[in-house]
Amino acid sequence: MVAVNSTMLALGTPAPDFQLPDPGGRRVALSDFRGAPALVVVFMCNHCPYVKHIRDGLAQLARDYASRGVKVVGINSNDAKHYPADSPARMAEEARAAGYTFPYLYDETQEVAKAYRAACTPDFYLFDAGQRLVYRGQFDDSRPGNGIPVTGKDLRAAIDAVLAGRPVSPHQKPSIGCNIKWKPGNEPDWFA
Repeated sequence: MVAVNSTMLALGTPAPDFQLPDPGGRRVALSDFRGAPALVVVFMCNHCPYVKHIRDGLAQLARDYASRGVKVVGINSNDAKHYPADSPARMAEEARAAGYTFPYLYDETQEVAKAYRAACTPDFYLFDAGQRLVYRGQFDDSRPGNGIPVTGKDLRAAIDAVLAGRPVSPHQKPSIGCNIKWKPGNEPDWFA
């Protein structure tokens, strides 16, 4: 497994628009989250060991903040033809098994991943009430095999700051994980 770092999209960037289907075909758009005090967009997939490592913590984070109006949306941009474990049917199974209470959407064209400059799974983006980027980085310091507990402390600290009306620390560590599985010939020019 080769680890890839997040590209660290510029803070203050407006949330790139999307309208994507969930595995059942229901379309979910960025505009559906207007009015939320904070929105977490996470690029993820089913098979990545880094995502599997944090899956329980991610599910718990979404449950913990739901009563405070924080919205979470997962987006899978992997090439399901070459990585069938990431197909929409398997996404539905994974969402049930993991206890995800948030929409888990499929970016078949990979255009949404490109718009966010997503590079790895998981790749986290936190937007404030105005849907401006205030945090992009890691969930926490835990990685598969490093023995550090999964807490989500980095992302939770950023969410807590947004909810309290405080600035989010600009000192943010990039997320790390498996690279997004780009379709052959569809790799973005910034993908090395």
